Amino acid sequence: MSAAPLSAGPTNRERSTEALVLRGRGASTGRALLRSPRALAGLALIAALFVLAYAGPYLTRWSYTDIDYTALRGAPSADHWMGTSRIGQDLFAQTVRGLQKSLLIGALVALASTALGAAFGTCAGYFGGWVDRVLMFVVDLMLVIPGFLLLVLLAPRLRGFGWPAFAGLLAALGWMITARAVRIMTLSLRERPFVAAARHMGVGPFRIIARHVLPHLASFLITDATVAVAAAVISETGLSYFGFGVQPPDVSLGTLIASGTDVALTCPWMFFFPAGLLLLFVLAVHLVGDALRDVLDIGSDRVGALR
Repeated sequence: MSAAPLSAGPTNRERSTEALVLRGRGASTGRALLRSPRALAGLALIAALFVLAYAGPYLTRWSYTDIDYTALRGAPSADHWMGTSRIGQDLFAQTVRGLQKSLLIGALVALASTALGAAFGTCAGYFGGWVDRVLMFVVDLMLVIPGFLLLVLLAPRLRGFGWPAFAGLLAALGWMITARAVRIMTLSLRERPFVAAARHMGVGPFRIIARHVLPHLASFLITDATVAVAAAVISETGLSYFGFGVQPPDVSLGTLIASGTDVALTCPWMFFFPAGLLLLFVLAVHLVGDALRDVLDIGSDRVGALR
């Protein structure tokens, strides 16, 4: 009887072993995070902000578009917990709506930009040759284009498509550094014995990338996506502050901060409530990101001994 061909691919036993290894790695990462005070504080704060953003609108009788003509620039009170805006809109309703919008945009932008960077980086690093040259030319071209200038030019033309087009534009301009880092790591991984063995066994290149390369890049990609959420929220806030992001009647933290900047001293509630939530979210994401870097950095001496 003839021997089985080398192109048969990995056996079911090998697949099961690989899956167990990845699950074990994920479980150990989760346990390490739960032992980190920074991670616990950051995760608790993020969870509280998400609950506030999505449950907050049900806690008040005011909508973010409602106007109370009897309370213009009103200070915080029993009726308006965070006060009111210049035209009598409830600031609590507007702030939780703005937080909801900013968090949604930040999460979508971070996931899309990290996925795009991972796709470009792994393909460039694994295939090499002309594929690498073409993809890296695209990356270099995108890096030399002034991103803020492109956003300023294109954002007004995308207003008719709503905030999803704005989020897509932010994601399209924020993946290049991730792609370069992923490419460098993929160049190292493609020479590893397990990748070479899979290649000699006839496993397709995209399956190798999905099953052998990306799992070993998961630590970097998770950390990158976590930090990118904060960066995306800050970018959205800054662009909305200058009038290039979320458009009225909708609101975001950026539009609320912009609206309250010139009255920050006379009506501080109009500025400090949305600005404070933005600072809390950025702080929470950085706490989680720092803890993830410690947990997922295999060569770190602090793994399993987070302070």
